[in-house]
Amino acid sequence: MNVSIVGASGFVGRHLASALAARGDTVTPVSLRDPEVAARACADADAVVNLAGEPVAQRWTPEVKKKIRSSRVDVPAALIAGLGKLEKRPKAYVSASAVGYYGRSETATFDETSAPGDDFLAGICVAWEATADQASALGMRVAKVRTGLVLGPDGGALAKLLPLFKLGAGGIVASGRQWYSWIAIDDLTGIYLHAIDRADGALNASAPNPVTNAAFTRALGSALHRLTIFPAPAFAVQAVLGEAALISTEGQRVLPKRTLETGYAFAYPEIDGALGALLKR
Repeated sequence: MNVSIVGASGFVGRHLASALAARGDTVTPVSLRDPEVAARACADADAVVNLAGEPVAQRWTPEVKKKIRSSRVDVPAALIAGLGKLEKRPKAYVSASAVGYYGRSETATFDETSAPGDDFLAGICVAWEATADQASALGMRVAKVRTGLVLGPDGGALAKLLPLFKLGAGGIVASGRQWYSWIAIDDLTGIYLHAIDRADGALNASAPNPVTNAAFTRALGSALHRLTIFPAPAFAVQAVLGEAALISTEGQRVLPKRTLETGYAFAYPEIDGALGALLKR
């Protein structure tokens, strides 16, 4: 199979490209600097995976919000329009999305059938997925991977937390009651392979057993044999990230109901096993 990956140089893209190559597929990295050129680079692809997007873990100034939306809505729309001009189109279009689709709650549980939230990130995710769905009008199978907190030793949230926790300076964030719908990088890669091969529609890429921030903090401290006694108050996180602090201080409990129903089996369904395996690498 020939797979074109937009965003192949990023954390998830590197792992996905490696997994595809390991099973004998051909991987073509694609840049979205010029969407029409990018579309032509996908001319021989069986599937296109779009992982690109402006990082959300930064202060959301009006300019940054525009970049976040444009990178997930306007630019992919131009790419899909370009794919429509190809004589031979890819059979599948797989788009990244995020569990931010569901909004934030300490009490609700969400799955792929749940309604979207009404905050900034939820609105971005809704528009992001609507853009991806435009590929279905071109006869392409469309999958949307709603990704949670990605854990890997070489990138994502875990790589950022490890130095702090190894120093014994880790602790709960805000109340600690907020849910972390996490996923090991191996399972995220596996779900993308699943989507490339056969699955369609919305797929929650989060482990079957989400944990609160407090439980995650205890598990990471235990795995590293370090104390976790230095909390990060909500006001301190907000002082650094502004509105974007909501990603850390509030969360959502998301279950991969449809992902499981479509046949994906998680390698790391529990946080302790995932952290233990990832930290050995």
